[in-house]
Amino acid sequence: MYGKKGIQAYKKDSIKSDLASADPHRVIQLLMQGALERLALGKGCMERADWAGKAAAFTRAIEIINALRDALDRDVNPELVDNLDGLYDYMIMRINEASVSKDCAVIDQVIGLILQIKGAWDQITEADKQQAYSGVDDMTAGAVNA
Repeated sequence: MYGKKGIQAYKKDSIKSDLASADPHRVIQLLMQGALERLALGKGCMERADWAGKAAAFTRAIEIINALRDALDRDVNPELVDNLDGLYDYMIMRINEASVSKDCAVIDQVIGLILQIKGAWDQITEADKQQAYSGVDDMTAGAVNA
């Protein structure tokens, strides 16, 4: 029992440390990983008939997906952002449906969708990130100089 608490404390401190030094790209990666972990936890709770655990895990997964939605920047690529926003909305709807119906296959579908987005996000190169960050700096400088 003590060992589990120690591991949880370590993971919490490790995540806090990672977030403290993370660039925006890494924060999104961590959010996606957190959503995947909560969905897997909720699925396991469903399989064990741990309804309180399922509810807590799925609620947290939805909160994380909403944080991903909030992080979308409509000014950069409105069409892509609208598509992702709709996909995140669909995921939340499906998680709620799976929670009620206790259908693990639906959670697997949502996990698959997040994995596809995360896979694309993970392929962003350091050069692409630097270009994106410099574009933000250029926009900020333009707004200040205007």
